[in-house]
Amino acid sequence: MAKIVKAVVLAAGRGTRMRELTTDLPKPMIEVRGKPLLQHILEGLRDAGVRDFLIVVGYHADAVQNFFGDGSRYNVAIQYATQAVQDGTGRVVDLARDFAGDSPFVLSYGDILLDPTNYKHVVDLPHNVEAIVTVTRGEDVSKGGAVFVDEKMELVDIREKAQTDKVNTRWYNAGIYVFCPSIFEFTANLQPSPRGEYELTDAIRALAQSGKKVRALELTGKWADVRDPEILAELNQEL
Repeated sequence: MAKIVKAVVLAAGRGTRMRELTTDLPKPMIEVRGKPLLQHILEGLRDAGVRDFLIVVGYHADAVQNFFGDGSRYNVAIQYATQAVQDGTGRVVDLARDFAGDSPFVLSYGDILLDPTNYKHVVDLPHNVEAIVTVTRGEDVSKGGAVFVDEKMELVDIREKAQTDKVNTRWYNAGIYVFCPSIFEFTANLQPSPRGEYELTDAIRALAQSGKKVRALELTGKWADVRDPEILAELNQEL
């Protein structure tokens, strides 16, 4: 196992489905259970051993940078990169190339809330595995990524917002990944998807189909994609 100490967190988007809640904040800075989503993610990864962070900012970047600073009060080191154009998750990964160097790294979307015990499993990368895609069950795969695996839980395909009548998988992309630097070869060759974005999932599919081993890791406990005010209200009510 390789223990991962670097993480990239995507916090550049506004989150238009949050309506007025993101007028002055990027979605990852919305409070859930008393603190910003981004803080839940950072603290969960830190407690699992991650010490170096790159936070990708864009919309209202100052809200993120003023809150977290250089990371010293959280006992981590934080750098920032700016996504100037919102053209998809595939292009965002390229911003992490210098930060990652020759090291594997965790990549997390900034609007995912999960049982923090999962991070301890995420940061352990088997030596023969090139990437990890976290998955969960019980979600509508037409609203996100449908993940197709074999009997060894190795990824054979991943599709974004797949039509439900063409999907025979229960695995939903949970939005947290582990990558070796080889992912940059595949993000560099991305072409726009039908919706005009550079999709990270297209790069992951190409990585798996090139013969590299991509493993799916099932998360345990509570998981939520905090995508709209209704989900946010449910999470805060549970508190």
